[in-house]
Amino acid sequence: MAVEMELVSVEAPERPTRTPVVILRETTGQRRILPIFIGTPEAQAIALSLQKIETPRPMTHDLMKNLLEEIGARVERITVTALRDGTFYAEIALSAHGEIRTVSSRPSDAIALAIRIGSPIYAEEEVLDEAGRIEQPDEEQAEQMVEEFREFIDHVNPEDFAT
Repeated sequence: MAVEMELVSVEAPERPTRTPVVILRETTGQRRILPIFIGTPEAQAIALSLQKIETPRPMTHDLMKNLLEEIGARVERITVTALRDGTFYAEIALSAHGEIRTVSSRPSDAIALAIRIGSPIYAEEEVLDEAGRIEQPDEEQAEQMVEEFREFIDHVNPEDFAT
């Protein structure tokens, strides 16, 4: 079963390899995050689209979008389908002329296309089970949660729990 995801960010971690990573998060449920390491050109393509920066000439993913529009095809969804030997796999579901077809893709290319078109992003449950992580709140979020709890404790009365 596929789970709907949202693109959270594309980042270049402070590691010796400085390999970019795209972060997807479940839109419902456990809100697991799915980090996928990608290439620098794909990270740049995703970042440009997120920042709504238009280039003087179409980038590869813009060209893909334009070609699909020109032939009357529509991207229905993209899905991260598998993780084998440390490599993620994805598919792009296309509809054209009453037919739906799937095309194999790298997740980074599928995501870059999806955000340009506004197509939903999914990940198979098995992929999330293997590579998904429960999102840990950052320090600022944790402090806010503690502050909200303290405020609750300061204002709660025993009568609030009476049945």
